Amino acid sequence: MPPVTADLVLKNVLLPTGRSADIVIAGGVVRHVGGAVRADETIDCSGLTCLPAAVDMHVHMRGGVQAEKEDWRTGTESAVAGGVTVVVDQPNTIPPLTTPDLLCARIREAEEHAVCGFAVNAGVTTDADLEGMRNAGAMAFGEIFAAPSSYGEGLDPETLERLLARIHAMGGLATVHAEEVAGPAPATLAEHDRARSGAGEARAVRAVRALAPGGMRLHFCHMSTAASVEAARGTVEATPHHLFLSRDMFAEDDARARVNPPLRDEVTRRGLWSCWERIDIVASDHAPHTLREKELPFEGAPSGMPGVETMVPLLMAAVRRGDIPLASVIEKTSWRPAAILGIRRAGFLPGDRADFALYPDTVTRIDAGSLHAKCGWSPFEGLDAIFPEEVVVRGRRTYAGGELLEAHPAWYPGQGYLSL
Repeated sequence: MPPVTADLVLKNVLLPTGRSADIVIAGGVVRHVGGAVRADETIDCSGLTCLPAAVDMHVHMRGGVQAEKEDWRTGTESAVAGGVTVVVDQPNTIPPLTTPDLLCARIREAEEHAVCGFAVNAGVTTDADLEGMRNAGAMAFGEIFAAPSSYGEGLDPETLERLLARIHAMGGLATVHAEEVAGPAPATLAEHDRARSGAGEARAVRAVRALAPGGMRLHFCHMSTAASVEAARGTVEATPHHLFLSRDMFAEDDARARVNPPLRDEVTRRGLWSCWERIDIVASDHAPHTLREKELPFEGAPSGMPGVETMVPLLMAAVRRGDIPLASVIEKTSWRPAAILGIRRAGFLPGDRADFALYPDTVTRIDAGSLHAKCGWSPFEGLDAIFPEEVVVRGRRTYAGGELLEAHPAWYPGQGYLSL
């Protein structure tokens, strides 16, 4: 039976089954789906698409000495404004997260400043205390760099094999950045593409597969080509920038489009879409840098771009065009990431986490001036998107009409967490 009163009722929700119902929420979870009850607050969802909010498994929230680029407050506000209510922060911070103390300090920083749910991964280096960080609540391990990238050193095969074995022995999830890097420092997007080629990425995926113990929980980050997706074992992630952008859309020396793995040519981008059914999750790899840094000469500009706020809106516009089914967006942005991480999923059943985003039918163009990321720019400027009108976090209206209403931070520890 539903509670006599509820914290929030979402009225007239069109469920994936085609049935219209009210979702009754109390204590941060769905309590009942059916007829209405008395509630402290009600949102009429008529004319809106109600989605379980997204889990972004791959973000870099910066902060600390990198706070000019982004911090927990601005990064998670940007996430919520894009329908994302749980973010998983990567450990290649400054300094990198390689000890329980550093990991716990990062978690405390997020608890103080985040406005939505979050988890933090453990760094994987030769001297990292992997077991200690797992016990301290690390969600997963990595991204593990099989090739060097921004603020991350590549691991040689022998070291990588040894560390993967340790992670597997703990039952941990290894998330891998697989690339090959060759040639001199690139001066253009085409040279960057060649230096970190799609063929090399696929070879790196196969090499990591060969090094990983059988049965290991393995997740490949930001696959940028169909060949890489097909080569992977375990779960596979793709990003909005590899799905929606090609290097052909930018001037050759435009470092705003510099990212690792690189943007590919238009044919390769379209080929990645051909693997849509094999791709397990879409994650943003939100990695903001300031425009000042991005306007440096290409050779000295950092790789990475913002994307957490635009990830689901870009996909919702693709649904509106008829390019992909809505069910696959729910699966790849919400349900599958939650299952991989082992956290309670958001959804329409009693007991589900009460995180929702409500989307209109209106398609708009992405305008960086309307976004919330601190860096103030977007590589997706001008592309079609559908942004949520309202977002519910843990059963509370958190975002509406372009404004953050209140903060609801929540730490999601990994399955190895030892509560003291």
